[in-house]
Amino acid sequence: MLVTENPCYRRALRVCASALVLVFVFGRVPAARAGITDAVKAVTLKNDLRVLVLENHKAPVATLNIFYKVGSRNEQISTTGISHLVEHLMFRGTKHLKPEEFSNIIQENGGMDNAFTTADYTDYFEVINKDHLDVPISLEAERMGDFDPQGFDSEKAVVIEERRMRTEDNPQDALSELTQAQAYLAHPYHWPVIGWMHDIQNLTLRDALTYHLIYYSPQNAIVVAVGDFDGDKVIKQISEAFGSIRNGPKPPPVTDVEPPQEGERRAVLKHAAELPAFTEGYHVPNYKSPDSYALEIASVVLAGGKSSRLYQELVMNKRMVVDVDASYDRLSFDPNLFWAAAQLRPGVKTPDVVSVLDKQIAALRDHPISDQELQKAKNQEQADFVYGQDSIFREAMMLGQYEMLGSYKTLDQYLDGIDKVTAADVQRVAKQYLVDSNRTIGVLVPTGMLRHPAQGPSGGAVHHVIAGEESR
Repeated sequence: MLVTENPCYRRALRVCASALVLVFVFGRVPAARAGITDAVKAVTLKNDLRVLVLENHKAPVATLNIFYKVGSRNEQISTTGISHLVEHLMFRGTKHLKPEEFSNIIQENGGMDNAFTTADYTDYFEVINKDHLDVPISLEAERMGDFDPQGFDSEKAVVIEERRMRTEDNPQDALSELTQAQAYLAHPYHWPVIGWMHDIQNLTLRDALTYHLIYYSPQNAIVVAVGDFDGDKVIKQISEAFGSIRNGPKPPPVTDVEPPQEGERRAVLKHAAELPAFTEGYHVPNYKSPDSYALEIASVVLAGGKSSRLYQELVMNKRMVVDVDASYDRLSFDPNLFWAAAQLRPGVKTPDVVSVLDKQIAALRDHPISDQELQKAKNQEQADFVYGQDSIFREAMMLGQYEMLGSYKTLDQYLDGIDKVTAADVQRVAKQYLVDSNRTIGVLVPTGMLRHPAQGPSGGAVHHVIAGEESR
């Protein structure tokens, strides 16, 4: 398992197009306005399972993604972490499959599989030769309809150890967790995806089975297939495999709303660490607001590569930090946070770095960015989006995410949304959202060397990794 609660996770799910971006620094990326959704075949089965299929004949492979609209935001106090635990248990057998047999069958057919849990949803996916796509289709239907995990206590112990190694022994992830908990007081984004330790320890098999019954049913899932195949044939295979699966109870809606923040909040974490660090989170709207596009551009202007403002000022010019980043996830189900984070160099004081970073954010509020800087940021975002479509997995991810948010067709609005952002828009959203009264600051104070290094990289969702393998 890979616990990645770092707020700057957005780029972990994005395809790096930095080399291609350089070509377009002084010009616009060619706009693929036709979009990828025109070729999507979409059907809804009688049990309300949504199916999206896209033919892509660039390579003889296919990917299958099963999105369940359940993540840590669907949990309750005392059962935090159950979404992630159920993800683990999905690999622990069904009525007809032994523990880990699912992954073994996929590998025997030349494919790979994995899964990850986020605050908003859980995704299970396989990439396999186009001629064997029927294998993961039947297997995914099996563990949706005939969930019967074995070894609950041992798997829960794995999750407990994962939390200890990936979060409690990882100072930056621990800082991110604390800062987010301070930023959200009413909304379930308050707790981490992996859950609080005491809640994980108290989860039972009955809890997991009940949770699966409610959230792992056709009415709460989306099946996305992309690859070198006949789309109609694949729809028929999916319909035959999933069509007879019955729905459980209707999942309850998430109605919690975070009230406006009316003053700066601060959190201090004293933790064994090699270097001090800090993170800032500002409450911002999500995809539902037109401001989301300008906020994306603002994050790129601040920390989109080595030519960005924060990297140039804090890493190159003043040499105050080892690394700095800013991120914003506009595709979150509910309003999220705009993050800025940095890890300091030895001997550098946190208030000094915070002061420099705050001056850069103030500059966004006080002065419009230049035309060249605006276009460069647009090019980065648009190139990332366009060239990301070379990956069938990336295409499946985008289609699934947008369908969960309302409709996969809105995916094709992204390029226009970014293209319409003006320098005035960036300045306006900075003035509205990136202000002291709307932020939470978390500060890491090192108390000594870590007894052993934190396991795995920081940044992302919570992923499942088959025992003995590295994160894919």
